[in-house]
Amino acid sequence: MDAFNIPITMPMSYSFTTSGSGGGGSSSSTGSAAITNINNNNNPWMDSRIWSKLPQRLIDRVIAFLPPPSFFRARAVCKRWYGLLFSSSFLELYLQISPRRHWFLFFKHKSLKSCIYRNRAGGGGSDRANCEGYLFDPDSISWYRLSFSLIPPGFSPVSSSGGLICWVSDDAGPKSLFLSNPLVGSLSQLPPTLRPRLFPSIGLSVTPSSIDVAVAGDDLISPYAVKNLTTESFHIDGGGFYSLWGTTSSLPRLCSLESGRMVHVQGRFYCMNYSPFSVLGYDITSNSWWKIQAPMRRFLRSPNLVESKGRLVLAATVEKSKLNVPKSLRIWGLQACGTTWVEIERMPQQLYHQFSEVEGNHGFDCVGNGEFIAVVIRGSEKAVLFDTYRKTWQWIPPCPFLGGEGEEEGSELHGFAYEPRIATPVTTLLDQLTLPFQPFNG
Repeated sequence: MDAFNIPITMPMSYSFTTSGSGGGGSSSSTGSAAITNINNNNNPWMDSRIWSKLPQRLIDRVIAFLPPPSFFRARAVCKRWYGLLFSSSFLELYLQISPRRHWFLFFKHKSLKSCIYRNRAGGGGSDRANCEGYLFDPDSISWYRLSFSLIPPGFSPVSSSGGLICWVSDDAGPKSLFLSNPLVGSLSQLPPTLRPRLFPSIGLSVTPSSIDVAVAGDDLISPYAVKNLTTESFHIDGGGFYSLWGTTSSLPRLCSLESGRMVHVQGRFYCMNYSPFSVLGYDITSNSWWKIQAPMRRFLRSPNLVESKGRLVLAATVEKSKLNVPKSLRIWGLQACGTTWVEIERMPQQLYHQFSEVEGNHGFDCVGNGEFIAVVIRGSEKAVLFDTYRKTWQWIPPCPFLGGEGEEEGSELHGFAYEPRIATPVTTLLDQLTLPFQPFNG
């Protein structure tokens, strides 16, 4: 490793200048001319004999730092680079040094009462979008399109963690779940849940050595009724311990979960409780639930829980129409004590006026990842991005892969925090399970 710690001083004469159009002076030259000039001066830094002998381990370190789009483009350079995706030594290096990227993954779906949206069977044009996801990089403000062709019909995305997307079956009954890595096209199946449910809330936590899944609420107690009664959890880790939905617990009395996803923060899952608003917490280790009072709960609209830099954050609009307090979108953070909220930020009033005109009381959903929080307006494809580091707000540019005459009316974007990874070796733990799964007839 000492070879990587040797200080290197670049020569001050090194330069690379690109020309504008038609530049004919001696101070301007084309890129090729500049390279030729450097080579003619026998500049040692551009000697091909040096670059051709660059150690492969150093090249691998450079490639491991590339963002996924650049990595997959680089695979077209040569056979060796193409094979890096299958090289255990490179993937081990990648897992050690590749920087974390706090991106978002959006899916398009019809507006439904629940947060679950159906991946319907059939080859119609409106169903094609359900097999696609749209990656958004908030650092470069770039969009990418991903295909989910391996996902069988009748499954919907419900959660994400550690580079994996969790898909759940739409049909009422015991739920079948898949974990997929869209970058490499992998698909791993979990054992089906033990209790029949309709549209439960599902939380996912993936670390390099463990997988935890919590499924709560919407117990199907009859063909015509569901109640928020129970929770069941799944755990498997590299130490050989696993619990296949064997841990169950009861939800707090009189809770009212809206079907959707949970937020995982510091080893605990959180979700919203309604009528009145409160936050429900679930510790998967102790298998226990508790309630946290929401701030200004009588005046909240569209409350959303997100994870931001290892902290639980609540975002909602405040509407105290009878008091001399302007309507606003506010963000609170839960303190370390676990019971107190502190206001972090408010959307600027001028931007909030624009936002409220577009939102039109339809509500919004929030998703957080790292220092970014995306606020997506329901019933539309418009969203606002908040950077908690820079304290800046901006409208997210429209996704170029959406829109057009063939798009379905009433559709909207539903987003997840997503950390793109070309390797998720923890899924091999699922392949080692010896208990037989119930067969899936898709």
